[in-house]
Amino acid sequence: MHYLYQRVSYLRGLAQGLDIDRESKDGKLLLNIVDVLEDFADAIIEVAENYGDLEEYVSYIDEDLTDVEDELYGLEDEDFFPYENLNDEELECIGIDCNDSTEEIIED
Repeated sequence: MHYLYQRVSYLRGLAQGLDIDRESKDGKLLLNIVDVLEDFADAIIEVAENYGDLEEYVSYIDEDLTDVEDELYGLEDEDFFPYENLNDEELECIGIDCNDSTEEIIED
């Protein structure tokens, strides 16, 4: 992000090299534009730094939340995918004849 400062400094140097009159309307405008660009560069760098801090903080919260979920629910990876390692022979199939029935089927 420091390239923003370099570019603003370059523009400031160009403005000084052109020997712009600070009292003229055009000179005031150009020099104020360079000042505003420098303010924008400051703000963008501050936002980027805050974003980095926030990203790190959220990462810590995510890790802590994972620990809390593991402690609270006691689930392991195999609990999330209990049928992952089953063979076709171990699976039991059942047939259901619905015939426009609106009954709800609940299986534990």
